[in-house]
Amino acid sequence: MIRRILPHPGLSAMLVVVWLLLVNDFTFGALFLALVFGVLVPLFTSRFWPARPVVRFGPDMIGYVGIVLYDILIANFQVAWIIVTRRNRDLRSHWLVIPLELRSPEAITTLAGTISLTPGTVSSDISGCGRALLVHALDVADPEAEVARIKRRYEARLLRVFA
Repeated sequence: MIRRILPHPGLSAMLVVVWLLLVNDFTFGALFLALVFGVLVPLFTSRFWPARPVVRFGPDMIGYVGIVLYDILIANFQVAWIIVTRRNRDLRSHWLVIPLELRSPEAITTLAGTISLTPGTVSSDISGCGRALLVHALDVADPEAEVARIKRRYEARLLRVFA
């Protein structure tokens, strides 16, 4: 019964939270409208999601979000420092090819979005077979170490979240 009303409970919760953050007002009307959108949008779009990914909401998800928020904060300061102290010709920008162990499109999209959210890096393309992600990094001393860092910090955790 509950699955018929809330086919994607995680998406519903996220929509409610994002709506309340966008409205920037916690009133009964804003909460009511957020709940309406949180129920109706997943309900009407559920037929376009035939195979839902299995996502583990728990310590692994909380750890992943914590690592991403920390990395975004630190990367902001690093990019600001690069902008203030270096000239363009001193940058060591690189294109990184990250081989993927992730297979679900949702997990790969989460990884690409995480990389793009972190200042100084942007996901550019995915290979046709879906086994490699092309990333541009603003300043990298060792490209192989950066690829290993992305795989260790993000992909390894996403493999546990998207089981």
